[in-house]
Amino acid sequence: MNELTPELIALSARADDALARALPDESQPPVELHRAMRYAVLGGGKRLRPLLVYATGLAFDASLERLDSSAAAVEIIHAYSLVHDDLPAMDDDDLRRGRPTCHVAFGEAMAILAGDALQALAFEVLANDAMLATDASTHLRMLRTLAAACGSHGMAGGQAFDLAAVGQRLSPAELERMHVHKTGALIRASVRLGALAAGCRDEATLAALEHYGHAIGLAFQIRDDLLDIEAETAQLGKTAGKDVAANKPTYPAILGIEASRAELDALTKQALASVAPLGERARMLCDLARFVAARGN
Repeated sequence: MNELTPELIALSARADDALARALPDESQPPVELHRAMRYAVLGGGKRLRPLLVYATGLAFDASLERLDSSAAAVEIIHAYSLVHDDLPAMDDDDLRRGRPTCHVAFGEAMAILAGDALQALAFEVLANDAMLATDASTHLRMLRTLAAACGSHGMAGGQAFDLAAVGQRLSPAELERMHVHKTGALIRASVRLGALAAGCRDEATLAALEHYGHAIGLAFQIRDDLLDIEAETAQLGKTAGKDVAANKPTYPAILGIEASRAELDALTKQALASVAPLGERARMLCDLARFVAARGN
């Protein structure tokens, strides 16, 4: 399945609405900072991470209203990470989602500030959710989940591994470690936040969802690496072939293209098997796993 289902498209639109409400009004000072923040977040994308929040929460009968703040928070974190990843000192990208990157549009200093402000906003959005305030212990657990996914043992640590790996020949285990942090941490957090918001407390179920998130996080990265060498810039919305040109370690470079495709298929099957005990309730999670594996085809 290389396109989202109508049900998931509707949830993606809901995430867009939640994000538009959460972001500061760009007519209010500091105007340029607020404009940069909205530009970074509302510039398109499939909203995979919010969709994982919604799909998981709905599997455990949560209301959409109870999931909105978590969905917005993870996507705001994701947007901040892209703003900073695109900076000249990091991946030095000029194109994101088919338009100039934030630092190209607003200048490097304003892009750094926009990323900083977005990270803070994500926690503010999640902390201020009145629907979650009735269960303080769960609310705190959710905030810890998001924080852990962002830090040195999560996304930021993964970026540090990535920077250190340029020009290096990594082993498959080292490559996996990098992406378990850089890409996978926020994807796993999205699944966990949806479950916690819905009131799921069963540790075995949470562990199964963690494995699902782990599998699709790596599957997402493998598909991304394959698209970087197989797709055109217009299709990707970012510069094609950038990873190869930058001599960055990727799954096709280390495993080969066919082995990468085989690993992608194996991870997708693992993800589906992890949520199989949920039966029909896991339908959207299964749809998302298939979409991650097939996107761009």
